[in-house]
Amino acid sequence: MALHRSVCLLNSALLPLLLLLAEGTGGARALRLSRWDQKIWMPTDKVEAEEDGEERGTKWAVLVAGSYGYGNYRHQADVCHAYQLLKRGGLKDENIVVFMYDDIATHDFNPRPGVIINHPQGDDVYAGVPKDYTGEDVTAQNLFAVLLGDKSLLKGGSGKVVESKPNDRIFLYYSDHGGQGVLGMPNMPFLYAKDFIDVLKMKHASGSYKEMVLYVEACESGSIFEGLMPDDLNIYVTTASGPDEESWGTYCPGMEPAPPPEYITCLGDLFSVAWLEDSETHNLKKQTIEDQYQRVKVRTSNHNTYSVGSHVMVYGNESIKTELLYLYQGFDPATDKLPQNKFDLDIRMDVINQRDADLLFLWQRYKRSKADSEKKEILKQLTQTMQHRVHLDQSIELIGMLLLGPENGPPLLNAVRPRGLPVVDDWECLKSMVVVFETRCGSLTQYGMKHMRAFANICNNGISLTAMEEACRTACSSHTILDQWSPTIRGYSA
Repeated sequence: MALHRSVCLLNSALLPLLLLLAEGTGGARALRLSRWDQKIWMPTDKVEAEEDGEERGTKWAVLVAGSYGYGNYRHQADVCHAYQLLKRGGLKDENIVVFMYDDIATHDFNPRPGVIINHPQGDDVYAGVPKDYTGEDVTAQNLFAVLLGDKSLLKGGSGKVVESKPNDRIFLYYSDHGGQGVLGMPNMPFLYAKDFIDVLKMKHASGSYKEMVLYVEACESGSIFEGLMPDDLNIYVTTASGPDEESWGTYCPGMEPAPPPEYITCLGDLFSVAWLEDSETHNLKKQTIEDQYQRVKVRTSNHNTYSVGSHVMVYGNESIKTELLYLYQGFDPATDKLPQNKFDLDIRMDVINQRDADLLFLWQRYKRSKADSEKKEILKQLTQTMQHRVHLDQSIELIGMLLLGPENGPPLLNAVRPRGLPVVDDWECLKSMVVVFETRCGSLTQYGMKHMRAFANICNNGISLTAMEEACRTACSSHTILDQWSPTIRGYSA
């Protein structure tokens, strides 16, 4: 194959030079997975009791794409695909709440206007998707209001909330970028782990659901729940990655399997397509949550090698994993005609680090541009993106040395807390440190979210906000290039 599979293994600091020297790039080739066990598991006694007539209440779903921009196509594609799965499973639109910026289907770069796909040979997943919270209404505050069923807290949007009752079940799926203790949203502020867990506790205290299942796709998504998620809320959580791991994009240009040649961006995320395609190829009335977890973790881990893969994590009430998937995702009668393979679940998956997918997108634009003026402008964007990454990395390192000393700074900033502890003890301190840094040093961007651990460790080491302000002023005052960056440098631009 003419295209080299090296993108996700490149050192990002060297990437611009390599991009200009080598004509061709792609994702690192993941190892081929062995044949998955396709047998139908018999339900447990507990699940049989559910199927035999126990009142199950209403199924609710909340679907969240936390990014915008065509370079992040995959997150909205994941969420639209999830909607179609749930809709075929019998969930009603009135019980599905969708958060997505909704700028992909009609984007100038979209080769199929009005259509979104989540698989190289996939069907349109955009048609019929509810436009509950789009554009500036995709916020953490509105998400919290929806989960709590409190319309008084909403700002904009359709007004639809989860008006669940004590015997109802709720399925929440989130797809975007993340960092230690935070999930991205297209409109600031970030979604902070402590705030999210507090909302889940409030929802539980209201007695307005029976059980809840959460699937979370993001880098370091395990850190949202590590040391914070109680096991007595009747909530089961699966995350795409551990507290200290990236998650991965897939179905990208130059990869195997490749998207249609006219696409210049990734179509999906590894964990997300793993669970979505698994659900579409199994009878969910005969598959438990644990069955899906076992299969998805194999695919997401690159067949248990973890070379360009991640650990799928579990938090909360694990007893829920014995229940049948249809109780949360519904049941599509078409899947009862097994064996069938709409998707080849053993196929080797090439992947790219989520934080590098924007670089692949820009490089594809550069390669395919015809006009010299356009190529020059794209190269400028690529150069600025890389300069900003270098600026962020160097600024954080210098701030650490100023605050903690030249010898202690880097190791203390990068220290990983023992398992079972949250990333930070004082969450308000963490929020304040991020605000100070972005005010003095510029936007973190989706790439810079990887430095959330550094801000958390600054708080954990008792550094005052005043000291942080002075260190940021010293470290970033000479970076005059900040004045040249457009607001879209946050990482969610076209």
